[in-house]
Amino acid sequence: MDFVKIDHLKKELDDLRPLPSAAVRNLDEVYRVEWTYNSNAIEGNTLTLLETKLVLEEGLTIGGKKLREHFEVINHSEAINYVQDVVTRNIELTEYVTKSIHHLVLKNIDDENAGRYRMINVMISGSQHTPPHFTVVPEQMEKLFQWYHEQKEKLHPVELAASFHFRFVYIHPFSDGTGRTARLLMNLILMKYGFPPAIVKAANDARLKYYETLETASIGNDLGPFVELIAECVEDSLQRYIGAVK
Repeated sequence: MDFVKIDHLKKELDDLRPLPSAAVRNLDEVYRVEWTYNSNAIEGNTLTLLETKLVLEEGLTIGGKKLREHFEVINHSEAINYVQDVVTRNIELTEYVTKSIHHLVLKNIDDENAGRYRMINVMISGSQHTPPHFTVVPEQMEKLFQWYHEQKEKLHPVELAASFHFRFVYIHPFSDGTGRTARLLMNLILMKYGFPPAIVKAANDARLKYYETLETASIGNDLGPFVELIAECVEDSLQRYIGAVK
């Protein structure tokens, strides 16, 4: 796959640096709400974009919505803070960082499993792919990070981030919160290379395409459509960032 357009947009954004701090703050607020809303909605959270914004920015409780759904919003925002910190301080992506992100995603929801690899076998509803037996998860995760360190200088950052996301959900290392953690890690990788976070949309057809391309990669052994989908999300973010700064 060629990333010519993305590279062109990335250069355009880099040429505008240092970005005005007011614009960066505004983008951070907008993206925090959208990223949190979409990532949670993909997993079935029923809070709307506006409700997500109210929970995050006003600390409000939305009537008729589950406590868990509120925690999912607050936790995701805290996980974004942690990801930003890892990027800013140039901390290496490791299993420790991964478990720390997952711990933030699940705290107050499932404290027993927060930050711990699964101790059960899982099935993924609607998928033909069966994740590996729980006993091999630690070994497979070790191999994933080995792969990441070997590939990070070779692959285009967008391909690296998308491939990592796919390999991560293929192993499905956590009993709950794997998808959210995968998207946080994918963006952590992108942000390490100076890209804005890519938001996978939760609108019906977009969500379906996301799952279908992951399924094609899992069952059909073809990662192309998934990388292309993530590339579209990256392109969208780059254009929005450039538009906001210009």
